[in-house]
Amino acid sequence: MTANDGSPESHAPFWREGMVAGAIGAATIAVWFLVLDVLKGRPLYTPTVLGTALVRGPGVASPETLPVSPGMVLLFTVVHVVAFLALGALAAGLIRLAEKNANYGFGLILLFVFLLCGFLFVAMLFAEEVLRALAWPAILGGNLLAVVAMVLYFRPRHPNVRMLP
Repeated sequence: MTANDGSPESHAPFWREGMVAGAIGAATIAVWFLVLDVLKGRPLYTPTVLGTALVRGPGVASPETLPVSPGMVLLFTVVHVVAFLALGALAAGLIRLAEKNANYGFGLILLFVFLLCGFLFVAMLFAEEVLRALAWPAILGGNLLAVVAMVLYFRPRHPNVRMLP
């Protein structure tokens, strides 16, 4: 086994690293919204609204009045975790490429911008009622926390990756 000298061969497999990073990002957002929901007196409200929007589509009427549904919470949690595992794997792959070629560092920046804004754009296009019910600053804040948590995970493992040339 080689020492951790910063070479790609010395890292854990990219898929394992990506899964850990994705799980960290998903957990960060989940905890963020759990805290916000508890402070508002409606624990698990956010995943209920998002799970309901996944099932019913853009026509979710009055999401503010939805009762908490364990089924919707579970559905959304599974979708949320799978999406973040995929994003973590994509980030890990891009980081491996950026270690070999600094030009891929810009791709990392684009990925993180996508993470920050992607959900907001989708919600604006397909489920505006959900966006109103959940407040876009809270969504953006949660996504920012997830990106920071994932970067904090990747950074010590890939200290030579530069985001900008």
